[in-house]
Amino acid sequence: MQLHYQYHTQEGQTETLVFLHGLFGSLSNLGMLARALQDQYATLQIDLRNHGLSAHSDQHDYDALAQDVLDTLNHLNVKKFHVIGHSMGGKVAMRLADIAAERLDKLVVLDITPISSKDYHHSEIFKALIAVEQANITTRQQATEIMQTFIDEPMVIQFLLKSFNKGKWLFNVLSLQNNYVNILDWKRQAAWHKPVLFLRGERSDYIAKPEHFMAIEQQFPQAQISMIKNAGHWLHGEKPQQVLDEIQTYLAK
Repeated sequence: MQLHYQYHTQEGQTETLVFLHGLFGSLSNLGMLARALQDQYATLQIDLRNHGLSAHSDQHDYDALAQDVLDTLNHLNVKKFHVIGHSMGGKVAMRLADIAAERLDKLVVLDITPISSKDYHHSEIFKALIAVEQANITTRQQATEIMQTFIDEPMVIQFLLKSFNKGKWLFNVLSLQNNYVNILDWKRQAAWHKPVLFLRGERSDYIAKPEHFMAIEQQFPQAQISMIKNAGHWLHGEKPQQVLDEIQTYLAK
């Protein structure tokens, strides 16, 4: 499946950076990083399937998601590339290291591990999204009032509302809910022996447990894991300059 994208390139640029957002996101989510790097690299921001303006599908698993990204890169005739992925997008990025090992050069993974998770972080979010759908409303203010009964964090509500347009969610709520087990899942893959940068938020539990670090070491033996202080799971939104500094240092190696 070819995806909706924004591709920024200038004459003479030979390296392409691909940006992959997380669950309930869109291509704008990593826009600050893309804008900061687009003088040095061609930048490709992508709406993953069932998100943004990309097509909806009943299938939503990492093999399909990674193949979509490859289909889009093939459409643009991009042979070699680097990837930066956050959360679910980080898992897509890691799957690309398996299915396109020779084409992928550098890999940055933001606050996610190559492991199956049993932590259901999004049950209240799904309840909120469905309640908004069923209420048949049109404005973001109305949506906010409904969502506040399920979600305590204003920042999360504002993030979700970026994908609320003309009374509808741009992402495919039903498919994402039906495939939530696939989103949490991970199929262990062969080790990828190139340097990888993992960035973890100090206040996040996504890269925190011994099994998280073990899974990274086994599948990405040359990984560097750096912590972003005073940041949670949305580390690139909370501490953009620190995240950017780490990425630029890694890419320059």
